[in-house]
Amino acid sequence: MQGAKLSLLALALSAISLSAVAACEVRSGPRTAALVELYTSEGCSSCPPADQQLSRLRQVLDPTAAVVPLSLHVGYWDYIGWKDPYALEAFSTRQSWLVSTKGQRTVYTPHFFVAGAEARNWRGELRDTVRQVNDLPAKADIHLQAGLTTRGALTVQVEATTRDGAAPAALYLAVTESGLASSVTRGENRGARLAHDHVVREWVGPLPLVAGATKVQREITLPAAWNRARLEVVAFVQDERTGSVLQAVSAQHCTGS
Repeated sequence: MQGAKLSLLALALSAISLSAVAACEVRSGPRTAALVELYTSEGCSSCPPADQQLSRLRQVLDPTAAVVPLSLHVGYWDYIGWKDPYALEAFSTRQSWLVSTKGQRTVYTPHFFVAGAEARNWRGELRDTVRQVNDLPAKADIHLQAGLTTRGALTVQVEATTRDGAAPAALYLAVTESGLASSVTRGENRGARLAHDHVVREWVGPLPLVAGATKVQREITLPAAWNRARLEVVAFVQDERTGSVLQAVSAQHCTGS
């Protein structure tokens, strides 16, 4: 039933007309880019070091590393006293689903996943893990285009296909923002000024691939408070049974800022 609803959504999205020439365009390559997901919270005292690790990820990896970072804030620590302004319930749900694909139940923060697999030793093994993922032939192809409409909204168009009869898969889209900061006044991080990059601000998916392919177009309103110069558009394809990420792409400077 959920798959049917999402298929209708995908069809509805594909009907939106592109009213601006794409300001950015990217196609995935023959090797797998590493989607690095960090589940974090401003209410978690052990999270700031992980946030910093994600912020400098592209600087500490190999120069040729293909990596797509995402910071997904969860709200299940809000009860301690500080409500995370970037948390969405969808991210808690996704984290629980990823954990369940590994036959486990416990969720925690900070929690890293690379290409859908847990990375518990994120302080010492992220470089090697990303390198291993990059060495794998891609199991999906993604073509991403994005730009501004005449009304100032962000239009994202994505075509995705799986290769070699890959398992049932779904497409996900995200818009991230970097350069965010909060002055925390309550909870475990009381008195701290926390900085964040690659924070997911908009999330779309899962959008199922039908017969191994999908084409989606989505128009996203950009709130005035978002820093357009620090936005990034992300698309990735994921195996819906195992959680393995088949391919990922990201594009910056899509808003003409």
